[in-house]
Amino acid sequence: TTYTDGSSVEKTYFSVGGGFVTEEHATETQKQAVRPKYIVRDAEELLDNCMRAGISIAQLVKENEMAWRPNEQTLSAILNIWEVMSDCIFRGCYAEGVLPGGLNVARRAASLNKKLLGTEKANQVGSDKRAWMQAIATSQPSFQNILDWVSCFALAVNEENASFGRVVTAPTNGAAGVVPAVLMYYLLFVKKTSEKESDAVVDFLCTASEIGSLFKKGSTISAAMGGCQAEIGVSSAMAAAALAERLGATPQQALQAAEIAMEHHLGLTCDPVGGLVQIPCIERNTMGAIKAITAAQLALRSDPERAKVSLDTVIKTMWQTALDMSYKYKETADGGLAVHVPLNLPEC
Repeated sequence: TTYTDGSSVEKTYFSVGGGFVTEEHATETQKQAVRPKYIVRDAEELLDNCMRAGISIAQLVKENEMAWRPNEQTLSAILNIWEVMSDCIFRGCYAEGVLPGGLNVARRAASLNKKLLGTEKANQVGSDKRAWMQAIATSQPSFQNILDWVSCFALAVNEENASFGRVVTAPTNGAAGVVPAVLMYYLLFVKKTSEKESDAVVDFLCTASEIGSLFKKGSTISAAMGGCQAEIGVSSAMAAAALAERLGATPQQALQAAEIAMEHHLGLTCDPVGGLVQIPCIERNTMGAIKAITAAQLALRSDPERAKVSLDTVIKTMWQTALDMSYKYKETADGGLAVHVPLNLPEC
């Protein structure tokens, strides 16, 4: 529990009958029933567990989840999360018009989708998500087109969010486009044909969730508390670590990828124009996704033993930055772009 003056006290909660009880009120049976195999309070402890057991971050998460439910239930639920994420991308890539709220922001994912696939092809596969994904995967796009597709995926999700569509909070609604955009990038452009898509999805989301959990434990994932570094920054770190591990990174390299992604989001303000999650929020998801991919690549080409900054240090720094940040830049629309951009702009 963290208080407004920055002081904090650590409490352990146990899941009991659909609710939670604090450690002092939990029975020994309740404590034992939900005790995960690996205790993880920070990145150092996460890495130590992975190294000692010789497992990946994704494997650690899957083993820990078995303390709550059978493995099959966990895997099924994770795959359902990806269905919701991918459905959201697909809907957003075919939804046109202007976003609600009065800013008159035009949706762009649909027009970008048509431009990249070609209008005829886009219309042909428009009712079939799997056919659409296959068309993208077999289009042999250039580096520039791949960047456009990553942006398109991220835009699609957050345009859906801005128009009251169904999204997966990852770690927040305002940053919901980063993780699915990077995962879709991996599946369509990077994944080896021998790798099962379901395995890739499960491991990617397990790793991403563990990184998000570290930030939630050591800092914040709320823009109202920490500015946009807590939303786009955390989502970028989540996606970076997950992508790095799918590309063959060691746990140490994956944590370095998360560190790189967050390090270059430190201090990012939250200054939504008109108080809406549209300007600059939608475009920021494209930036977070691209930074995640870059961070993963850098980590894979680096020696983590020579890194000067650890993930725990970045998490601590992010929290201190959040405490120091003016309230004007914490989702209040009282500073930054929110007070310098006229509300009658036709688009961002």
